[in-house]
Amino acid sequence: MKPLFTIHAGEYLVASHIEQHYKRVNVWIPSRDTGVDLLVSDHRSQKTVSLQVKFSKDFLYTMKPTFQDKDSLLRACGWWTIDREKLKKSVADFWVFMLLGFNGRTKDYVLIPPQDLLRQLDSIHGSQSKFQTYLWVTAKQCFETRGLSEKDRLKAARGEYKDASRDLSQWLNNWTPVQHLNE
Repeated sequence: MKPLFTIHAGEYLVASHIEQHYKRVNVWIPSRDTGVDLLVSDHRSQKTVSLQVKFSKDFLYTMKPTFQDKDSLLRACGWWTIDREKLKKSVADFWVFMLLGFNGRTKDYVLIPPQDLLRQLDSIHGSQSKFQTYLWVTAKQCFETRGLSEKDRLKAARGEYKDASRDLSQWLNNWTPVQHLNE
């Protein structure tokens, strides 16, 4: 084991959220890169959930004013490059996309099983070796918006967009896997 180990901001924020909201779980950090950034166990360390954490700065503040006006419900907009093979071979139970909202000082998390994420990205973008993905979140919705027209992006910003293939809302701030360990 290396004597000095650091975690990135997203891992810290996810671990802090779990420790703050789920008092009967333990959060573990692996000593080497195994494709799992955080391991969460019940208080007796009998059951676990493994997490791969992805973090992005918020791009909302760099966008056109129409995406930031009074009609916009956007809290944060993140951008990730996802390698198909890493996603396909992932040993983590869930990938967690951490979105830290710059303007609204919000924290949102998308917890999704890697196989479901791959299926969703394939349905949107086809079979690519690397996916460039944009996740946009409001208080209740999350959409993958890469490749959408400006008209549809504005609908997403205003909570009016509907497209099941791009909707990740069921995974938005859904801490059920960790909650089960907390019982």
